[in-house]
Amino acid sequence: MNCINIIIYLLFIANTLVFPQPLNKSHVKLISDTVIFPQGTFEACHASTIVETTPGIFVAAWFAGSREGAKNVGIWLSTFQGNKRSKPFEVAVGKDSTGNQVPCWNPVLFKTKSNTLILFYKVGINPREWWGSMIRSYDNGKSWSDPLALPKGFLGPIKDKPIQLDNGKILCPSSIESIDGEWSVHLEITNEGLTSWKKINIEKDSTVGVIQPTIIKHSDGNLQMLCRSRQNSIYQTWSMDNGLHWSKLRKTSLPNPNSGIDAVAMDSGKFILVYNPLLHGTKWFNGRNVLNIALSDDGKNWGNIYQLENEKDGEFSYPAVIQALDKTIHITYTSRRKTIKHFILKIDEE
Repeated sequence: MNCINIIIYLLFIANTLVFPQPLNKSHVKLISDTVIFPQGTFEACHASTIVETTPGIFVAAWFAGSREGAKNVGIWLSTFQGNKRSKPFEVAVGKDSTGNQVPCWNPVLFKTKSNTLILFYKVGINPREWWGSMIRSYDNGKSWSDPLALPKGFLGPIKDKPIQLDNGKILCPSSIESIDGEWSVHLEITNEGLTSWKKINIEKDSTVGVIQPTIIKHSDGNLQMLCRSRQNSIYQTWSMDNGLHWSKLRKTSLPNPNSGIDAVAMDSGKFILVYNPLLHGTKWFNGRNVLNIALSDDGKNWGNIYQLENEKDGEFSYPAVIQALDKTIHITYTSRRKTIKHFILKIDEE
């Protein structure tokens, strides 16, 4: 057995075993563990997003259809307050230039400071050839505008939510999966009207493939992106000037099985990260069978505080996390591609 085969074998073993994760559960109180819709509602679903529109009222979206990448995959949405949820309804379908239906991907909900609700999403036959699109709502998701394509070359937030600076600028963490196989992250800066767009490139590393960054703002104003990678680790980059320049990509101590992550800065100044804490194996879904919540004071040192899932197999992936106005933490994620789970937790911020 040569070295490459040994490495592949060890990675496979790493992902067939569920390693115990040190957890400090004293920080967490579980409030609710539900699903947004029952299994059987869709043949397949994935890539959820969540936003609080008014105090205690939330909107979630995801893509669903017969399978990921199928022509009938559209963007679906549900609104909810407490235990009351609306029946899922489709808010966007993809059309190419000839009017033929093509799949939709990776919705991202975002509410601006002027209270416009935006749903960003991608349209196209695959992630190498997709383009950015969006719809707006001025009544917290009850009705939506016609779809509008983003300017050529812009994709909007690729998986995780933007942040909005005090000056009104909206920072969209984005990435590209090119036809030649290159993965790279970048930032897209726009205004509230989405009429002005600027792309900020981040220095590429030919040895690293990174996509789907999540962006968090620190109390000192510095910005941090954490990125999914092909290299079994979460990578990070920093900006000290509101996103205009970024540091070189650096590996963190956190594992990543080539799966999506999300993070949020809490009002206390601490940070929450939701991620799969394993390595990838021989199959694309290896390592997505465990899903953890980690807490950090500085965005550099993370400690696991809660385990959302821990199974020997199956996929629990693509988390979205926000802090609500009542300080609770809301997390949605894909459960076995059959439903979207929704956790509500109270996390000690002391």
